[in-house]
Amino acid sequence: MDITYRGTVYPWHCDHMGHMNVMWYVGKFDEATWQLFSAIGITPAYLRTGNRGMVAVEQKITYRRELRAGDVVVIRSAVLEAKAKTIRFCHRMENAATGEVCATTVITGVHIDTEARRAVALPEEHRAAAQRMTAADFDPGR
Repeated sequence: MDITYRGTVYPWHCDHMGHMNVMWYVGKFDEATWQLFSAIGITPAYLRTGNRGMVAVEQKITYRRELRAGDVVVIRSAVLEAKAKTIRFCHRMENAATGEVCATTVITGVHIDTEARRAVALPEEHRAAAQRMTAADFDPGR
């Protein structure tokens, strides 16, 4: 799995119990998503110039360990499946100091035409790049 995010938990990321709030898990996973997409050619320039977009249609998050202010985080990502119009992928968030898995998420994204507002096929080169990044031995969503 490729590293797609490195960051830190700041005090303002934490809730009243002193743990990183769920909104920040989603935000950090989202940043990792854009790094993963960029690696397969789905870049901001591609999306803007081609009137294309990626929309999440399903996301499952599993929380395993709490993160607290000051913890350093690393996210590793992999493609699970690339079809004509969809990409199913996962992220694994780890505490960088301990190596413990703190959360995982599995997301299904759909490639869309932003003007027609409907799903369209991924360019073959993007789908092929996604398939090359497929993790055969890791799928927390199954």
